[in-house]
Amino acid sequence: MSKMSNKLNNRISLPIYFSLAVFFIFLITVVITGLLFYFAGIFGLLNEHIAQDGTLLPVMTLIACTIIGTTISAVTSRKMVKSIRMFIEATDRLASGDFSMRLQLKSPPEFKILSENFNRMAEELGGIEILRTDFVNNFSHEFKTPIVSIKGFAEVLKNDDLTKEEREEYLDIVIEESARLASLASNVLELSKIETQSILTNKGCFNVGEQIRQCVLLLAAKFEKNNLSLKINIQDYELSGNKELLNQVWLNLLDNAIKFTPEHGEIKVSMEKNEDSIVILFRDNGSGIHPEALPRIFDKFYQQDTSHSTAGNGLGLAIVNKIIHLHEGTIACSSTPSQGTTFTITIPNGL
Repeated sequence: MSKMSNKLNNRISLPIYFSLAVFFIFLITVVITGLLFYFAGIFGLLNEHIAQDGTLLPVMTLIACTIIGTTISAVTSRKMVKSIRMFIEATDRLASGDFSMRLQLKSPPEFKILSENFNRMAEELGGIEILRTDFVNNFSHEFKTPIVSIKGFAEVLKNDDLTKEEREEYLDIVIEESARLASLASNVLELSKIETQSILTNKGCFNVGEQIRQCVLLLAAKFEKNNLSLKINIQDYELSGNKELLNQVWLNLLDNAIKFTPEHGEIKVSMEKNEDSIVILFRDNGSGIHPEALPRIFDKFYQQDTSHSTAGNGLGLAIVNKIIHLHEGTIACSSTPSQGTTFTITIPNGL
């Protein structure tokens, strides 16, 4: 109710502002004209012929009002025109790429709202531009690295003096880098597709507990390879959402946990249901995330390990974050170096 009232007040205030401005201009014009004629009469500046002529006095009054009113309007309208010129200049600078431009218009109320909306728009556009630049730079770097590696080892493989072991080792590296390129391309396409969505599509009810169990089975070979133990406490809860997208979330978080948990480590997956949401936790006892890196883990291409000693391209968690937000949920990460990391996902059950 208060929001509607504020909106109504904002719509009314500008007409009132202009009406009062016109009224005061008219009032000041009449007063100044009246005073001029009054003093002209006192000091004898109006001769008898003018005073007795029924047409000259109204004409002189009209001319005086026109000149005085126009002068007052020109002076008072400068402030309004100045505000409009400031807005035009600001939009020109914004259009030319200067996203640091800000407006500080205070009155009337509509101009203040216009100023606030313009500043918010400029801030959002500046953020988008930074993200775009970072995305292009990071993508170029991530894409170039495996290509250079493949090219280098392909040239080495042309050497006939290589032993069988060396040839197989170099071929394995070429295959690994090719897989990395394919993964990068797939993740970029997936992220681009998800980021264009503002409304969640293909929603349906499904058993989220059973879905997570199936994800665990898909990654069973990796658990066994790293001799990891898995503790699961999940229930058969129904969830309304996009089953395909959420499947990517569970696979990504499980794969990350496997990747950063040392051999013979432990991974826990638990679930609980609140009144209107389902909370799912993925916890590992790996090396953890440095406190300085924690705020950036959902950024595109960000990797705490800049040496690329672990597989990945820094897009997985960005995809997870976007999918969870599409479901109007939240994802939080807590971590202690050398003790492990916990991802907590909360999704409205929508039932």
